[in-house]
Amino acid sequence: MLTSRARAAGIAAILALATAACGAAPGTQQTTEASQGGANAATATSAADFGGLDKLVEAAKKEGALHVIALPPDWANYGEIIEKFQAKYSIKIESETPDASSADEINAVKTRKGQDRAPDVLDLGQSFALSGAAEGLFAPYKVQSFDKIPEGQKEQSGLWVNDYGGYVSIGCDAKKIATCPTSFQDLLKPEYKGKVAMNGNPTKAGSAFAGVYAAALANGGSFDDIQPGIDFFKKLKDAGNYNPVETTPATIEKGETQISIDWDYNNAAYAPQMADKGIDWQVNIPSDGKYFQMYAQAINKDAPHPAAARLWQEYLYSAEGQNLFLKGFARPVLLPAMTSDGTADQALADKLPKVEGEPTFPTTEQVDAAKAKLASGWDAAISG
Repeated sequence: MLTSRARAAGIAAILALATAACGAAPGTQQTTEASQGGANAATATSAADFGGLDKLVEAAKKEGALHVIALPPDWANYGEIIEKFQAKYSIKIESETPDASSADEINAVKTRKGQDRAPDVLDLGQSFALSGAAEGLFAPYKVQSFDKIPEGQKEQSGLWVNDYGGYVSIGCDAKKIATCPTSFQDLLKPEYKGKVAMNGNPTKAGSAFAGVYAAALANGGSFDDIQPGIDFFKKLKDAGNYNPVETTPATIEKGETQISIDWDYNNAAYAPQMADKGIDWQVNIPSDGKYFQMYAQAINKDAPHPAAARLWQEYLYSAEGQNLFLKGFARPVLLPAMTSDGTADQALADKLPKVEGEPTFPTTEQVDAAKAKLASGWDAAISG
């Protein structure tokens, strides 16, 4: 069964009922004295603190497990990434509640502090990475490739580091929609009544947050002003075009979400999956609202498996891990460096949806302000 991580309904209840992870007894937290040198994995800020990557691998294998949430197997190729990590290091990944949102991840860190069922690592929308770092929830850690990651794509001490990303796009079932939309303005056309959905709630899910930001850029807004995006979705709702069903591969297959605003790597990955089911899923980057953003990785400051958490980061930012994201149509943060040094899989890179121009990014302050504006205005716009 395919899943989608932005689907947040009922997640809090599911998280509360989840079974305890393997390792320490429930209600306890593991700490790891890694390597013969006695390095404390919970405070290690680089592989060098363990005595090198090999010693980090040893420490992680002793822990034997890694607890993750909010990683659907069909999102950015996480299914294969998890399989390859487990096979490479013989470390069991306990993947809980893949449908959870970024907000649910942050909540799990807070409510499970000191428990072995707390998430070790986090994959977060940008606004949640910023807020989580500000709240002191993450451990600083610099992967071996840290210096190759562009400035602006990482917190300087490694509290969070961008990893992969994509453009907001519009997916469309071309067998049910006569003419697929190619812009936000198109979405207001009467033939799309009740058909325009998103992958989640923008106050909880990074993909939907980005959808509203992109709509703002398409309607006279800016990184400093997300309000036109909120206004656009109110207009979309008032026209009867907004579909509140949150997109998943299952809703696409059932015809419940025939048009979906989502990351291009999700929509691009859906296309071959849906083709096998007789659905022609087409993908367009909106011509009037190009918005690119990355998801960030972070380590829970109180991770029950701190060495495995750090090894997971090393794997994701290795050439192998970055190429696996690329295989899932996501644009890895190290792609420019890997293209230069010849480690990028160019055949995979050539399959990415083509976009003209270079992306620009909002600042931390702009994201925080946009998040606050959404928190205060989204529900009124959509339910009012």
